[in-house]
Amino acid sequence: MKVCESILGLNPYQGGKPIEELKRELGLEYVIKLASNENPLGASSNVKQAISSALKEIHRYPDGNGYDLKIALSKHLGVDIATISLGNGSNELLELIARVFVCKSTDEVIFSQYAFVVYPLVTQALGATAKIAPAQEFGHNLDAMLEMIGDETKLIFIANPNNPTGTLLTDNEIYNFLSKVPTRIPIVLDQAYYEYLDTRGQAMDWLNVFDNLIITRTFSKAYGLAGLRVGYSVSRPDIADYINRVRAPFNVNHNAQIAAIAALNDVDYLQESVRSNTQGIKQLEECFKSLNLSYIKSSANFIAVEFDNALETYEKLLKEGVIVRPIEIPNFLRISVGTAEENIYLIQALKKIL
Repeated sequence: MKVCESILGLNPYQGGKPIEELKRELGLEYVIKLASNENPLGASSNVKQAISSALKEIHRYPDGNGYDLKIALSKHLGVDIATISLGNGSNELLELIARVFVCKSTDEVIFSQYAFVVYPLVTQALGATAKIAPAQEFGHNLDAMLEMIGDETKLIFIANPNNPTGTLLTDNEIYNFLSKVPTRIPIVLDQAYYEYLDTRGQAMDWLNVFDNLIITRTFSKAYGLAGLRVGYSVSRPDIADYINRVRAPFNVNHNAQIAAIAALNDVDYLQESVRSNTQGIKQLEECFKSLNLSYIKSSANFIAVEFDNALETYEKLLKEGVIVRPIEIPNFLRISVGTAEENIYLIQALKKIL
């Protein structure tokens, strides 16, 4: 058997270490996970009730078109239902979009250094050519990305806020970038952490200006539905149609669709999630300052922190029952915001091992 060469050099995505795995490995009774940017509050009670009521239909295939969820999103976002695509998390949509536009090994995909790890994974899996713009203060250098655009450029990824650095581009910066990119090149604006922003911007309005813009968002973060895997994209209708052609049938399960609708309607929970995250960010920043640790100012639900030896610190934290995330930036760890109690436990562990 001959395997595609692009697959041979591909390393699978590694998620944060599961809590139960660390308990088994080290014989620990108490472990906290601050590695995967999950919502520490869990799903809302309204979502749990909705899922419980939906269980009677669990033996049925879900609505393959996700009509009710699309209607809910259409009303929530103020966009036409024909512009919405649903995915098994926004991760799947990033892959589907790439499959729509990237066809040959000479096709180029542009993204930033220190951006979401899925961008290079998808590019390599398709056998395409990655064009990586050097980061600017750990974030996107849009001018450098513009300079990389050529005849073979088929797709551009921008994460805002960025993961794993938490850096944020202004609306003006992104708008100016969009206005300079040739309209033949689709641009994915990945807004997985959008709900955490103080000022959430006008990105959806830009869809009426830029035909090549595709916005992706998720229910995994602020809405607390990471375990159900549901995300969405908004684009012009013909792009949404192309995405629909390449997606797997029933890619968003029934419970996920029901939960997402309930989550959209639970405004109080979303506000509490954002408020809790804001307080958690402040709590962690005060700790890092007191320990003289450098960190990247974050607009998301995590902070990238610099250590003298990040991997050594990571291993020591594991022994204390704290799971964080090594990232590709040398000597940085990404630490997700937990509950107030989890943050205190992390702070105590850091003070102990440093």
